[in-house]
Amino acid sequence: MAHSTRPDAPGPRQTAPATATATATATATATATAADGARLPLLDVLRGAAILGTLMTNVWIFTSPGSEWSVLQGSLDLPDPIADPGPASIAEFVFRFLADGKFLSLLTILFGVGLAIQYDSAARRGQPWPGRYPRRAAFLFLEGTVHFLLVFAWDVLMGYAVTALLVAWLLARSERVRRAALWTAATVHLALVGLVTLGDLARHDTGPEAPDPAAVRLYADGGWADQIGFRLDNALALRVEPVFSFGLLVFLFLLGVRLHRAGAFTATAAGRRIRARMAGWGLGLGMPLGTAAALGGPDFFVLGRYAIAPLVAVGYIGLIGWALDRRVLPGAGALGNIGRTALSAYVGQNLLCMLLCYGIGLGLTARFAGTGPWWVMGLWAAVALVLAAGSRLWLRRFPRGPLESVQHWALKPRGAARR
Repeated sequence: MAHSTRPDAPGPRQTAPATATATATATATATATAADGARLPLLDVLRGAAILGTLMTNVWIFTSPGSEWSVLQGSLDLPDPIADPGPASIAEFVFRFLADGKFLSLLTILFGVGLAIQYDSAARRGQPWPGRYPRRAAFLFLEGTVHFLLVFAWDVLMGYAVTALLVAWLLARSERVRRAALWTAATVHLALVGLVTLGDLARHDTGPEAPDPAAVRLYADGGWADQIGFRLDNALALRVEPVFSFGLLVFLFLLGVRLHRAGAFTATAAGRRIRARMAGWGLGLGMPLGTAAALGGPDFFVLGRYAIAPLVAVGYIGLIGWALDRRVLPGAGALGNIGRTALSAYVGQNLLCMLLCYGIGLGLTARFAGTGPWWVMGLWAAVALVLAAGSRLWLRRFPRGPLESVQHWALKPRGAARR
């Protein structure tokens, strides 16, 4: 019996990539292609911007005393530019505000786009869905686990792998089911964010905790094995974000699917109109709300990062698309190269920061402790330049990034090479 290849046709087995593992997961490694197989340059640029944007947030974790553990102690709160209107405070506030949660949401939307692209590719080939996709999701989860243990506790890949399995199943359901799932996930998530925010407002705020001396020593002087052991011992606490934000992940994945199918990333007049509306609503509404939440203090952190930031991310898509359409986007080529090697760049930037900041490497965090934010922003710029140069040189010789190549080799059907 032939299987349906219509994107919205329900059924237990619908199209999926069996040999579409050329791009592996529905992650940053997914090929940016339209329904007809043509490459969509905007997706590569957006993906590159999302990778560097997540580093704009993560770099403050690496450079904070106590590093990964400091996130749970509230010692990474934004500075108050009203109480301290100095240049350093204002620069740090703007730098971190523009990134916090926004580019993570953007990256999540793009994962959903990548998954929809793989589904559409399988549909064109008449291949069953989800087919081999669970293997790719499992491989992504394994990559995330290795990344979490060996490099960075606040990994996003594990959460994306679990979310992708659910959304892959939803892609084989009707549009009505997907719409219900999208709004249910959003409602549950917003209710949870509201409860947490109300709880933060009700409790007596004693300010951020002092950095845990044991955690400070661990990242300043401890060995690599000690850090791995610490992540294992505190895995539940360090994995709280993807659990808390699971509803948001599902919503943003499905939003990415809808935007892709609406043509939001295509170089067409309709695509440009959609992006213009995204920029107008996302930035026009999200930026004032986000600014108010950021200036409101730590009690509104969850509201800003997990409810308002996704709206701003939609605006970023529109703004970057608008700039790329008019060829006024600085560094578009470099962003595109990073986007084409996004998984390698994501892991690579965290590995570089670990070796530069922790005591197992150069120990810059301890050396520059208390010297202000400028060196942190400089570190971000330096790592970004390394990624831009490295991705450009790599892509001159190879069609995909190093980790993307490993994925492709590991997940390729064994008979593919003999065909």
